[in-house]
Amino acid sequence: MHIEAPKKTVNKSDKEIFDFLIDIKNFEQLMPENISKFEALSEDKFLFALKGMPEIVLKLKEQHPNNKIILGAASDKLPFTLTADINSIAAAETEVTLCFEGEFNAMMAMMIKGPITKFIDTLSDNLSVI
Repeated sequence: MHIEAPKKTVNKSDKEIFDFLIDIKNFEQLMPENISKFEALSEDKFLFALKGMPEIVLKLKEQHPNNKIILGAASDKLPFTLTADINSIAAAETEVTLCFEGEFNAMMAMMIKGPITKFIDTLSDNLSVI
């Protein structure tokens, strides 16, 4: 399953965006209002839960300075990645695209596509106001 949020233009440099996103504690600022739990577990891992959903642990898997950050599920039960593609437009203007990629059976995909799409869109919207 591939879900891509619309590109967002952020009035910050690509380095500022990258530095913000690799500090996993900052993800709390991007979370939707219906978050019921957020906890930084380590320097590269955090746990969050949305109301009515199970807890999810995300781990920083890859980072390409000022260009790309890949977070992945810490558990193999629901394997997926969340990628932030960072593209500089100008000195203080950057385009950011968030993509969700996961391998799910058809039933699971039907159940989670709506909530995941809304979640990714909210993260993306909140990025534009950091």
